[in-house]
Amino acid sequence: MEGSALKNIMIVDDDVYIGDMLEEVLEREGYGTARAYSGTEALLYLSSHTPDLILLDLMLPGLRGEELLPLIKGIPVIIVSAKTEVSDKVSLLLDGAVDYVTKPFHTEELLARIAVQLRQKGGSSTSFLCFDEIRLDCLSRSVTVSDTPVRLTPTEYAILKLLMQNPSQVITKSVMLDRISEDTPDCMESSLKVHISNLRKKLKEGNGKDYIETVWGIGFKLNEDA
Repeated sequence: MEGSALKNIMIVDDDVYIGDMLEEVLEREGYGTARAYSGTEALLYLSSHTPDLILLDLMLPGLRGEELLPLIKGIPVIIVSAKTEVSDKVSLLLDGAVDYVTKPFHTEELLARIAVQLRQKGGSSTSFLCFDEIRLDCLSRSVTVSDTPVRLTPTEYAILKLLMQNPSQVITKSVMLDRISEDTPDCMESSLKVHISNLRKKLKEGNGKDYIETVWGIGFKLNEDA
């Protein structure tokens, strides 16, 4: 995998079989790996090492994954857990995890999610986000669709930026409201649908494509079939 040779990934999981499988898959892709079998062991390792990304199980002996997560600073953490409740995923994403993968998982999907996070972590050299014919400039906060400028409100821009940073993920309403508050403080749950509707309309005017997909009862994502 291009650019991954120097990337080190820490696997925090007390399941030896899953840990061995992840280690084998990651090293085959050219990543360096480190292992920890408990939250306490992981914390000790992190006191003197800084991996590029952490794969974190939740049900660990000693210090549980939920307790370890807030103690990890400056390193992307992907939760890899058998817990499937949406409320679990939302609370962990709000606590700082960058992604959540449910066991059992396809290794190809996990590798893709890892690649996305590492690209974002090391991708500060570019200020652009692109999806299909949408181009977003993070520095000038400008957006074009098919090279046509689209004028967005600060809230619409914040929503679009979040969706484009996570193009294949469904963003729950709770996570969206929390994340976009960094760029815009004025969006409430009651007005979120209106902002989404206006954003969808403006993007559609650019080339006729419907770029935002509503996943009923959960949240929103970019429409990869647009």
